Amino acid sequence: MPIPERKDGEDRKAFMSRCMSDSNMKKEYPENDQRVAVCVGKATSDLDYVEAADFQIYFESHGSEEEVTEDNFYVPSEDEYVTSEEVDFEESEVEEWDCAKEKPGLWENIRRKKEREGKNYKPAKKGDPDRPDPEAWKKAQSGDGSEMAREQIQKMHDQLMAIISKIPSVSFEDWTKDMISKAEIYVQNVYDFVKYYEPGKYESEYAAEYQGRKVQLGKPFRTSKGPKKFSVYVKNDKGNVVKVNFGDPNMKIKKSDPARRKSFRARHNCDNPGPRWKARYWSCRAW
Repeated sequence: MPIPERKDGEDRKAFMSRCMSDSNMKKEYPENDQRVAVCVGKATSDLDYVEAADFQIYFESHGSEEEVTEDNFYVPSEDEYVTSEEVDFEESEVEEWDCAKEKPGLWENIRRKKEREGKNYKPAKKGDPDRPDPEAWKKAQSGDGSEMAREQIQKMHDQLMAIISKIPSVSFEDWTKDMISKAEIYVQNVYDFVKYYEPGKYESEYAAEYQGRKVQLGKPFRTSKGPKKFSVYVKNDKGNVVKVNFGDPNMKIKKSDPARRKSFRARHNCDNPGPRWKARYWSCRAW
């Protein structure tokens, strides 16, 4: 069974989260320790054994931080959120975050894929037609995306004209017919949006049709499917929302035992836990 590979330039902690959560890895390595060892091996293949050991110790002791993507975005149910007695956090610091409003393109990709695939839905992967090209995504986020959209539509127009000119001499294969059908649906959706466009309609009506896109920032929730015991959405130093994964899923928090609590906090320097967008901060808050 294939083991996930670390992508070029991919952060090691982000890879660990992806690798530990991979459904094939969970089937092949149901024990958390086994999965950690295999994923760490892939994450640190370019490091010497000392650096690799340091990375493994950090991940096992604390966890990881990652940007919110189509693959890892998850809306917890109310009973999955933990109480302040389980993990020490300030209720006054908790705020609501609407993914559909702040990342409409991301949520729209997820929604369309769920509608199309139904019970067979799986998060978008590299190469999926719903997943935007990384460079195109960055360009779209740098402004309102209008100029990029114009360039893309013009490029599609030129390519379509070239295809039409070849039709008499081309016999389309089944896979090309399937791609044309999908493209027709996508273009029709954009056409309808432009035809009936009204300023503010997306935020006030369209986005409101789809529920479950809001999460609580600064409020940890259980993650039964990993990669760690808990996760929490917080804003980092740049103001971006990130997902922090922390806590060993195979261990119970023993902060009610003074000796165990003192030992943990001393080992991890919890008197100075660092910023709240790092896993060590939340590991220390749990103790």
